Amino acid sequence: MSTPGTGPPLTPSEERAWAIVAHIGTLVAAWLAMGFLCPLAIWLIFRNRSEFVRRHALESLNFQISLLIYTAVAIALVLVTFGLGVLIVIPLIIIGGIAALVVIILATLAAASGQEYRYPLTIRLVR
Repeated sequence: MSTPGTGPPLTPSEERAWAIVAHIGTLVAAWLAMGFLCPLAIWLIFRNRSEFVRRHALESLNFQISLLIYTAVAIALVLVTFGLGVLIVIPLIIIGGIAALVVIILATLAAASGQEYRYPLTIRLVR
């Protein structure tokens, strides 16, 4: 029985496919604030089989964790200001959501073409 994350190396086309899923898959779970689950699963499964997939999944994972942190800070701001922070937070959430979608698409395109991608404003907690 093999342990998770071990197996034969991935082919270049498999590497690109799993790197793409690490980025675009976040959109599926993001509706439940669980966008980090897809890149986390891919990172855990493929980190020892492909350095390319490991880097893309890790970058996507750190970006999703950063988004959760920024959301928690926004919620805290609303609570601390007794709701007045909503005037600032709502426009930031709209702009941030559009920006997040754009960079996720850019990361997906980079993965599809075999290139590296670094998300902006990302706290790199997982290494």
